[in-house]
Amino acid sequence: MATLEETIFQIILHGGNGKSCAMEAISAAKEGNFSLAKEKMMEAAEELNEAHHMQTALIQEEARGNRMDMSLLMVHAQDHLMNAVTLKDMAQEIIDLFTLVQLREIEEK
Repeated sequence: MATLEETIFQIILHGGNGKSCAMEAISAAKEGNFSLAKEKMMEAAEELNEAHHMQTALIQEEARGNRMDMSLLMVHAQDHLMNAVTLKDMAQEIIDLFTLVQLREIEEK
């Protein structure tokens, strides 16, 4: 069983991976590679889902009465994950906009 610190670092790791994949998806869409953008968004979702499962396990432990000390590292992990989830949501909106722009350009030709 992983220690609390190991779990926290895993949340940070998977959150960071999810954020990176979302940024790569935006870049791919900007270049018109929408299939790669979709693939990267799926990877982002998988990474963030993994982080969310770890976060949920910690919440469930606390709900069972196993209180944990709130450390700066835990706060950082939660902040990191929240920002990564927000970025993933915004990335999808940006990709949708790039898609719309490309479709309008095709219609104008």
